[in-house]
Parts: sequence; structure tokens; C-alpha cells
Amino acid sequence: MSQSLEPSRFMVALHALPSVLLQSAFFIVPLCMTIALSFQETEFYRVQWVWSLETWTDVFTTRYYWSILWNTILMAIACVIVCAVIGFPVAYALVTRFKRWQTTIKILLVFAFLTDAVLKTFGWVVFLDQTGPANYILSWLGLPSLPDWVLYSKFSALLGMVYTLLPFSIFTIFLSVDMIDRSLLRAAYDCGAGKFRAFWEVTLPLSKSGLMAGALLVFVLSLGSFLEPKVLGGGKNPMAAELIRQTFETRINWPLGSALTIVVISITVITILLASRLLDLRQRGQT
Repeated sequence: MSQSLEPSRFMVALHALPSVLLQSAFFIVPLCMTIALSFQETEFYRVQWVWSLETWTDVFTTRYYWSILWNTILMAIACVIVCAVIGFPVAYALVTRFKRWQTTIKILLVFAFLTDAVLKTFGWVVFLDQTGPANYILSWLGLPSLPDWVLYSKFSALLGMVYTLLPFSIFTIFLSVDMIDRSLLRAAYDCGAGKFRAFWEVTLPLSKSGLMAGALLVFVLSLGSFLEPKVLGGGKNPMAAELIRQTFETRINWPLGSALTIVVISITVITILLASRLLDLRQRGQT
């Protein structure tokens, strides 16, 4: 029996070999180079291969870096919350109320992925400008104009991040809600549950996997947000991606930029591992 399985295992390994080679060439090798570079020093804007901990000491002792990383995490959490609050009703409505328009709305959401991020970001700058369409619409409705602080602030940066990442949340939540067996809801109604109680005790618990997947996806992508904090935020509250760019391009300190990159990657990996652990515990609790 074991001998008959050997050829199949060999074929599986053979088919997986191209993928392994590609991942090694384009992910593992650059990652190892980045880790090695973080243990070097710079002198006169040149990397000195001396293998020291000076760069990492600088990272862990400089409060400025950690304030930016903390700001990045807070902005990512805020983006996750807003995307979940907006995305769940939209996804739920697609499944229950707008079945006839599902295909059309899905196509529009796909166009949100295809539209260039730079174009969308600068479009928000034009829209939120004091002489832009936002204030024109508000004045036409007889409402006060937007305050001067709206553009080039954390609020506008968060608005741009939510606008960019919201489709990811909608799609993942939509898939989980769409997979719920409708007979469970009918059974809840037969047992005397109202619409709100059936939603709270049946729909919401069964869609938690989609909520978690969407939250994880939005959080990880938010950690690498670059355009929105720089363009819409005006660079006043830089996030981790902008800090890394400045370290590489402006300060020309590649070891420091590599170390900060490793920190952001570590935060991402820890988040994914924690989410996987929570999902695993949840699945074990249901069995």
C-alpha cells in the first residue's frame, strides 16, 4: 500500500516544485536579504557590512518610530471597524434585498479594484477641496461648508483608506452571509423568533468567519497604506509605509529601512497567527 502511494507523492512534489522555486526566488530570498541588511550600518550613505545590532538598538530606543507604528496600528483598527460597519449592511442587503441587482453591484465593486489607486486618491483631494464638489453640494443643500481641517488630516486619510479597502470587506462578508442555510432562519421564525432575534442569533454568528476574514484582510492591507496618508493626510501623520519610504529614499539608510520593514512584517504575521488561532478555537468550540 505504501509503495503505491509513493508515485503519487512524488508527482505532487514535482507539481509543487515550480511554485516552491518561485516563492524562494521572489519572497524567501529577498526576505532573507532584508533581514541580513537590517544588521548592517551606514557611513556616508553607504552600507557597511559589519554585522552589528546598532540599527536594531536605534529602532527600539527611538520613540519617534514607535509613535508612527502605533499610529499605523490605530489607523488600521479604525479602518477595520468602519469597513465592517459599512460592509456588513451592504453585503447583507445584497444577499437578502437586492438579489436582482447582485450581478450589477458586483461588477461595480470589481471596477473599484480595477480603478487606479492614484486616480482615486487625488479624486478625493479634488472632491474635498474648499472649492470642490463637496462644498458645492453642501451649499446647494443649504448646509455649512466643510471645515478647513477636513482635507489633509487623519480623517481624510482614513476616508481614503476605507474607500480603497471597503470592497475587500464587502466581498468576504457577502460570501459568508450567502452561504447561510435559509432553512435555519425559517426554523428560527417557526420557533417564535422575530427578525432581529433571528438575525442576532442565527445570521450574525454564522457570518463571523466572513467578518473575521474581511477584518484581517483590511487590517493587513491598512498596515501598508501609502498613498492615502501621504496625499489625503498631507504627510502630517505619516504611517509605517511612508516612514520606510523616507528611510530608504530620503535618508538613504537601508539598514534602518530594512529593520522597520521587518517590524511591520512581524506585526502582520503575528496578527495572522492570532486570527488563525482564534478561528481554530472557535471551530473547536462548535464541534
